[in-house]
Amino acid sequence: MKSLTAIAASLLIASPVFAQVKPCEELKGEIDAKIKANGVPAFTTTIVDKDAAEDGKVVGTCEGGSKKIVYTRGEAMSAPAAAAPAPAAAAAPAAQKSPR
Repeated sequence: MKSLTAIAASLLIASPVFAQVKPCEELKGEIDAKIKANGVPAFTTTIVDKDAAEDGKVVGTCEGGSKKIVYTRGEAMSAPAAAAPAPAAAAAPAAQKSPR
């Protein structure tokens, strides 16, 4: 009876270790789904090394604690549309016909 109790106790102690070994992409997908379900319209989750500096909130760890998932609320970091160069056709003056 004591051995059964000891086995059950050791399994309960070891279970958190087994729960943390999860592929990062799988965990990131689960976190993304939860955030979307909470009604957040624009956000970014990024997988980084555990020692990397982050611009956001750490919302999970994966691959045995070797990586972390960072959440940033708002639009994804991208170049704004206003900074894009104007199309060449719009920038060039229209060709004028010479009078006859």
